[in-house]
Amino acid sequence: MTHSRREWLATGTAALLAPAIIAPLPTAAALPPAGRQVASLYRTKVGDIEVTAVSDGTIALPVAVFGDANLAEARRLLAENFLSGDAPVPCALNCFLVNAGGKLVLLDTGSGDALGPTMGHLPANLAAMGVTAEKIDTVVLTHMHRDHAGGLCDKAGRALFPSCELVIPEVEAAFWFDEGNINRVPQGSRGGFAYAKQVAAAYQGRIRRLAGGRDVLPGITSQDAFGHTPGHSIYRVHSGNAQLLVFGDMVHFPALQVPHPEWGISFDVDPQAAVATRRRVFDMAAADRLMVAGMHMDFPGFGHLRKDSAGYHLLPAPWRPAL
Repeated sequence: MTHSRREWLATGTAALLAPAIIAPLPTAAALPPAGRQVASLYRTKVGDIEVTAVSDGTIALPVAVFGDANLAEARRLLAENFLSGDAPVPCALNCFLVNAGGKLVLLDTGSGDALGPTMGHLPANLAAMGVTAEKIDTVVLTHMHRDHAGGLCDKAGRALFPSCELVIPEVEAAFWFDEGNINRVPQGSRGGFAYAKQVAAAYQGRIRRLAGGRDVLPGITSQDAFGHTPGHSIYRVHSGNAQLLVFGDMVHFPALQVPHPEWGISFDVDPQAAVATRRRVFDMAAADRLMVAGMHMDFPGFGHLRKDSAGYHLLPAPWRPAL
């Protein structure tokens, strides 16, 4: 039997228009929500020095910790930053790992197990980059508050960094290692003296007290920034013409204390000195166009301070994929 050309065309067109029978593709199982971020790490370069921000987590604090704050103004600023002034405000905690001259130097140790499950993530985040406590050559403290030094010892008082040198600002060590000063600090900070005694015992023979203006090692220099605690110190990381100012607790809530540097926090040991220091450090960072790294700035905590007729402004450093 033969078919005309017209019949072949009609048959082919019908076949094209007929519904295709396609075997169903296997369906992929939906991933369950992760419920957490990936490792909180971010690197930057300061000349030949590599600095990694390592998050210890966040803790929520009530606005009332700013005793000097105008609460109406505080709520307005928080609302501008999409935060509620009627609920505790997240306060970040960052530490900084400095890789300089073949040495690993950790600036602050996070809170350990002292402040609840939203904090204490420094060890896990360090492990994600292949760094264990045994690999840290030097631990340097900005000050002895538990959110910065709590990662030095476990609950039994044992050293969590088994081989490091521990560097503590000279004035800070003299203050916290002397329980005679206990009445000079806010009530909520008085447990720091018992913890300081644990640290002194756990790191006996490995503690170096560092005077202001001295080098931790080449490329990391301390600067006095007293007020928040009696020996609170900041660190200038420098290589060639590049500089980074790791400025500890200059701010706790940037949304509030950058526009209002006169607002102290209830943890300040000397509130007036803390305010004067904050203004001085802000002026220095703005005038010298220094990149700053803040322990309580939103992760990763790098940025610049700018000053104009309206006051200070914090400009977070842009994320960059390459160092």
